[in-house]
Amino acid sequence: MKFIVSSTYLLKQLQTLGGVINNNNTLPILDNFLFALSKDKLVVSASDMETTISSVLKVETDSEGAIAVPARLLLETLKTFPQQPLTFTVEDNNTMEISSNHGKYALAYADGAEFPKAVELSDPSTTSLMGDILATAIDKTIFAAGNDDLRPVMSGVFFQFSPEHLTFVATDAHKLVKYQRTDVTAAQVAEFIMPKKPLTLLKGILAGSESEVTIEYNESNARFTFDDTELICRLVDGKYPNYEAVIPKENPNVLTIARNQFLSSVKRVSIFSNKTTYQIRLKIAGAELNISAEDIDYSNRAEERLTCDYQGDDMQIGFNSRFLTEMLNNLSSNEISLEMSLPNRAGILTPTDGLDEGEQVTMLVMPVMLNT
Repeated sequence: MKFIVSSTYLLKQLQTLGGVINNNNTLPILDNFLFALSKDKLVVSASDMETTISSVLKVETDSEGAIAVPARLLLETLKTFPQQPLTFTVEDNNTMEISSNHGKYALAYADGAEFPKAVELSDPSTTSLMGDILATAIDKTIFAAGNDDLRPVMSGVFFQFSPEHLTFVATDAHKLVKYQRTDVTAAQVAEFIMPKKPLTLLKGILAGSESEVTIEYNESNARFTFDDTELICRLVDGKYPNYEAVIPKENPNVLTIARNQFLSSVKRVSIFSNKTTYQIRLKIAGAELNISAEDIDYSNRAEERLTCDYQGDDMQIGFNSRFLTEMLNNLSSNEISLEMSLPNRAGILTPTDGLDEGEQVTMLVMPVMLNT
């Protein structure tokens, strides 16, 4: 088994795939890349048992075979090479030799047959969308997904497909984001929960991509195919909470304000907030927004006044500044609106500009009870 490949091309592909490999695998074989060689192409795969990602690389070869190669050792070696062709030769003594312009390096390999096989999807449904749309949908939602092992359904992003639109939702019970596209649809209604790790990988690979992504899914697995890459992952098992029920429908009090100005103010004032609650107070009356925070234990206090556009009754409402900051950071609009009904009901944050046609973003942030 022998092939020739560019060092930088191989490194770039392996770094992408390497993102799936865990630092501490229970199965030693998962510390490896699977190299499967056939007719002038090399298929490289990496897996953590839950997610398997593979790419087809163009190489010069006339051999066939499959071996498992130590991922970390190979990546560290490739990082040190300038652009040059490398020759990989599999020797009989269970080592693979890499020949460069200046030297030879031998590393032990394992039998490719030991590497876990990727799941086959039986009878899947299919939807296609552009890579950058999927990357944006992940980017807009994944930060709001939870980390609670006791509630695994909330640790992923909920995909809802229908002939009218595609919807992506994430929540950790304190904040919720719903990202919807009416310009992309699916042939039939379907819903599933995608885990965070494969989504993070997809977001990194597909950012700014103009390739079409084909998504196939059934009850337990999903497969994403684009360019020369395929990612298969196990879905999160369980039923997603009824998120529509927690989005308040009647919100007569509407605050409209410049996003950057609001964000800077919240960041500054929150430095003076209590470090367990991160509570800030919004006091809105007329065209004035008063943002304040206080840490009674240390006698720290801050207050800022901003002018805003406000329609509604005078009100005071408390929020966790970290959640508010995260949400405002995740929006790219110049202006945002914050819709509220009562101080104990969730506030709804939406961008008022900067959206593509067919794009909708709704963010919901739970209030915190104010200490009077």
